[in-house]
Amino acid sequence: MTIYLEFEKPLAEIEGKAEELRALARNNPEMDVEKEAAGLDKKASDLLAQLYGSLTPWRKCQVARHPERPHCRDYIDALFDEYTPLAGDRNFADDLAVMGGLARFNGQPVVVIGHEKGHDTKSRIEHNFGMARPEGYRKAIRLMDLADRFGLPVITLVDTAGAYPGKGAEERGQSEAIARSTEKCLSIKVPMISIIIGEGGSGGAVAFATANRVAMLEHAIYSVISPEGCASILWKDSDKMREAAEALRLTAQNLNELGIIDRIIKEPLGGAHRDADAAINAVKDTIASMLKDMNGKDGTEIRDARRKKFLNMGAKGLAA
Repeated sequence: MTIYLEFEKPLAEIEGKAEELRALARNNPEMDVEKEAAGLDKKASDLLAQLYGSLTPWRKCQVARHPERPHCRDYIDALFDEYTPLAGDRNFADDLAVMGGLARFNGQPVVVIGHEKGHDTKSRIEHNFGMARPEGYRKAIRLMDLADRFGLPVITLVDTAGAYPGKGAEERGQSEAIARSTEKCLSIKVPMISIIIGEGGSGGAVAFATANRVAMLEHAIYSVISPEGCASILWKDSDKMREAAEALRLTAQNLNELGIIDRIIKEPLGGAHRDADAAINAVKDTIASMLKDMNGKDGTEIRDARRKKFLNMGAKGLAA
């Protein structure tokens, strides 16, 4: 059953009517409703194009969080062969909010790391809704060390509301683990590509997205704080999240203009959740293109270019 977002309610009504007509026809073969149903399909298609042609930042937040949007596990299953996961941080535990391991992408050995949110209530609880604890970031550090040692490109798939802020996570050094992961991103001498496939929340995302090339899906978001959190701090009112989403400039289009990301990956009409295969294939093409751009480059050159890229962010605005 299709899950509709709040702003898609008129679309749900039209598509629902078309499905009802076809259900009637299935039960009564003598009925001919196809012409009327096709007219409703056309109306729904036009409305879908209209809705997604001018999404506000807040609506993009809703699309980025859609429960049927493809997640890290879906991308790994579809794009990578011979995936061999690595578990645990050799210190405390295995964090299921972070998954990663050795794999092949188009036949090339790589290391893939990502946040996994889960698809239903049970799996979302199991994966802590994609919010990593310190052991998750330390697992990612282990994987990046492995990639650096064997000269394997690193591909990260970012989809998190942010690092988990619980008491136990803080006691085990959450901030330190995030900082170490970000530092590791800046020190490895292999190509690093990051794709923001849904939410890119705060330092929890930066710890995986400090890469040579950063791309975002068209309706993904990337920000220092959630709109709800921002609204609660600035206006003491979480209902101001729409205004906060505008102010945060968190859309792929905003971030591409600011030079924070390198590429926007177009999504199917209606968002990645309406055609997961098309969205995943678009991500595949982007990763392949970005890897090709860095083929044959020296490790030190790759690392230094990554550091320079992040050191130069915002320099133009400061100079002005």
